Amino acid sequence: MSTDLHWQKLSSEYLVKDQWATLRADSCRMPNGKIIEPYYVLEYADWVNAVALTENNEVIMIRQYRHGAEQTMLEIVGGVIDDTDSSPEETVRRELLEETGYEFTSIEATVTLYPNPSTSSNKVYSFLAKGGKKVQGQVLDHSEEILVELISLEELKRLVLENKIPQAMHSSAIFYALIKLGQL
Repeated sequence: MSTDLHWQKLSSEYLVKDQWATLRADSCRMPNGKIIEPYYVLEYADWVNAVALTENNEVIMIRQYRHGAEQTMLEIVGGVIDDTDSSPEETVRRELLEETGYEFTSIEATVTLYPNPSTSSNKVYSFLAKGGKKVQGQVLDHSEEILVELISLEELKRLVLENKIPQAMHSSAIFYALIKLGQL
């Protein structure tokens, strides 16, 4: 049996094209010849997020309402890589400044993951930001209401280990950051 399991895309039809999401229906041929149609794919822009530490080693968390889950959640800072950003690192610096008002002395990549590779096209780039210093107030998008909270690394570990950070990509980023920091 061949290890090449790649599907051949025979055609694509866009059903929805919007600023935040695009839905397409593909017709695909599997390696065994079986035709799959329609196969729906959501095209999203790539995302970023960061575990951010202040100069005093406090973790900067945000709390905001997430309508898909219909819950207010405690999260790390994140956002969409848009056309004006040249790199994931530039995007995460912009998001950190806009959502929290903090700038950072260092930002390093920790992991790149696919949120849902079976039906979504995007990746999320995760970072560890250190040396955060408050330099301005928040500059939020029209659909954002964000509360900033500072917690200890111990509290962050407790929250993630007790499944209190329900956003999957944020929990993953936290685990990678805690490993990088020697905390796990």
